[in-house]
Amino acid sequence: MGAIYLVRHGQASFGAEDYDALSERGFEQSTVVGAELKRRGVTFSQARSGSLARQRDTAATALKTLGADVSVVEDPRWNEYDHVDIARHHAGGAAQEDSRAYQSVLDAALRAWVEAGESGPCAETWPAFLARCTEALADVVASLGKGEHAVVFTSGGVIGAVCGALLGAPETGLLKLNRVTVNGGITKVTSGRGGVNLLTFNEHPHFEGETAGLLTYR
Repeated sequence: MGAIYLVRHGQASFGAEDYDALSERGFEQSTVVGAELKRRGVTFSQARSGSLARQRDTAATALKTLGADVSVVEDPRWNEYDHVDIARHHAGGAAQEDSRAYQSVLDAALRAWVEAGESGPCAETWPAFLARCTEALADVVASLGKGEHAVVFTSGGVIGAVCGALLGAPETGLLKLNRVTVNGGITKVTSGRGGVNLLTFNEHPHFEGETAGLLTYR
């Protein structure tokens, strides 16, 4: 049975001019992720990431620590939704100053985005986002040989939507699962005779004990 490991990127730079850049803690988290994957002894036949800087840098840092001899294939279908565009159209915009306050605004905007469906005003609607994310997963599954494994470096919204879709509730996945994903969390999806199934979601014991100070949600 093959498996796809979905890794959420390390902490980005909330409140900074360039949100997409990994923070110093984000690089540390990425190193810990690489060490965790190495500890598991999994051999990856392929690695993919979105084209966002925070995803690409997480991939490069983690795979360097892992010591994997595999090239990362960039696929923008693994990119996160545009939170700025969504907040602009569905919440009147929101300043990235206070993390909790911003999350509250974003939660409401995401719900409105989902409810707007295909007629939404954003550059990318919720149905379009969901379609590209599930298609990206399907392509990885189709490319794996028997017993092969892949690792994908992506974002919380993508992981939440994909996992929700596998459970038959993509909207819940985006609005609820996405809300609790941790930076550097690992989600495992299996592919075999029984189809594609969610095995684990948001694993993060690698951010407990001595590394507990690295646990972040944004």
